[in-house]
Amino acid sequence: MQLDIQSRGFSLSEALTAYVKRRLISAVSAHDHHIQNIRVRLSDINGPRGGVDKCCLVHIELARKAAVTVRETSADMYAAIDMASIRLGHSVGRRLQKTRSPKRLAKARQALPFNKHTYAA
Repeated sequence: MQLDIQSRGFSLSEALTAYVKRRLISAVSAHDHHIQNIRVRLSDINGPRGGVDKCCLVHIELARKAAVTVRETSADMYAAIDMASIRLGHSVGRRLQKTRSPKRLAKARQALPFNKHTYAA
């Protein structure tokens, strides 16, 4: 798993880099064997003017060409990272479940004996 973190509009500190790594790895650690690449873009939209303008964009490339992208905006960069990592953990789990469930469903259907007369109303 490769992790690429970049910032736009401000300088990226080592503390912020470590925080991003820690939060993202803990959010997707259950699915890390499916993850190929993680790109994180941190930006300060309004610059020094302030406001709700700290943006965290995370793009994860999964196996079998599936991808998940999450974008969160907040007044605080750490809060934006927290919200993005929570949403990312849920989204990756749902995306992987969608890619796996048709196979499991097909196997379950094959395992059950089906007789059209048994289920007729």
